[in-house]
Amino acid sequence: MKDLVILGSTGSIGVQALEIVEANPSLFRVVAITSAGNNAALLVEQAKKFKVPVIGVTKGADLIKSALPEATVIDGPGASTEIAAITCDVVLNGITGSIGLGPTLAALKVGNRVALANKESLVAGGDLVMSIAKPNQLLPVDSEHSALWQCLMGGKKSEVAKLVLTASGGPFRERKDMSEITVGEALSHPTWTMGPVVTINSATLVNKGLEIIEAHYLFDLPYSQIEAVIHPQSVVHSMVQYVDGSTIAQASPPNMKGPISFAINYPDRVKGATTGIDWTTSHTWSFSPIDNEKFPAIDLARRCGTLGGGLPAIFNAANEVCVAAFIDGKIGFTSIIETVEEVVQSLGSKSAGSPRDLADVSAIENDARKIAQELLMKVAR
Repeated sequence: MKDLVILGSTGSIGVQALEIVEANPSLFRVVAITSAGNNAALLVEQAKKFKVPVIGVTKGADLIKSALPEATVIDGPGASTEIAAITCDVVLNGITGSIGLGPTLAALKVGNRVALANKESLVAGGDLVMSIAKPNQLLPVDSEHSALWQCLMGGKKSEVAKLVLTASGGPFRERKDMSEITVGEALSHPTWTMGPVVTINSATLVNKGLEIIEAHYLFDLPYSQIEAVIHPQSVVHSMVQYVDGSTIAQASPPNMKGPISFAINYPDRVKGATTGIDWTTSHTWSFSPIDNEKFPAIDLARRCGTLGGGLPAIFNAANEVCVAAFIDGKIGFTSIIETVEEVVQSLGSKSAGSPRDLADVSAIENDARKIAQELLMKVAR
């Protein structure tokens, strides 16, 4: 039985992970959870259902303590980082945003295995994370990276020609006029159910840009060997092309339980974690190149990753600010990437050298957020 810590248990990844735990009580024991946002009622429900002894919250600790008098409650902005350092078999980091970097580092430093759904840990602090991660200590949960990980088991690293990440294309892959997109339209993803930030990132394809940077760090391959293609059905989660011309793909219905279960129970698979493809019916899968003029986020992310230093952190932090402004109705959809590009250009000359520690990352991100806020004032509705 594996002792499991879930960071962001009330978010999409955390909820699905607990469903896996519930279906496999002999495989997992949940020893600590932290909330995603301020959903205290769900956090209490989860803690009671799974008899979780340690709870982490950023606010509302008194409510949690009164509802769970037997539990140890850790509160404050550093709760997730503190809980990530609890000795366990696996820490599932399902936090959204660069605030997940601190917990990732804390978990790795004490020797915990990390099932990583927080891609921003590698985007904002990839050099830091990889400098302390040991082999098989950092396991991907993103469906694309889980697919690449599984496909890479089919050959030697020296035999890999390229990694090919697939992208659904979001709700606007066939839309020509991007000028009047509403928040509601951007939040209506055609195949995946995700949190609002990730859903907007999927609509702009920022998510795929972040995933290219993440793949670079996870699999130690240059950006020239990492590509992305549009695959609307979201059944083939990614592919690896080998030097002999063969391509190995990982396919399953668009459901995160497969990637989550494989990461938290590695090296063993969880029987029945998700429903397999029904091969008794017909299927049509299509693939097409990405229109980089329509979706400039991927080229921008690739450029930031290639130049390195603090640019990936700048890209990510600026995007977080812009997405929040779009969701609040303050800016238009196309202003998201336009503003991120301006922030990258503004701070590019100051981003040389990789961040040395978490404080460096925070300083870089704060500069990016400040510039982004200033620029947004000019395009605010």
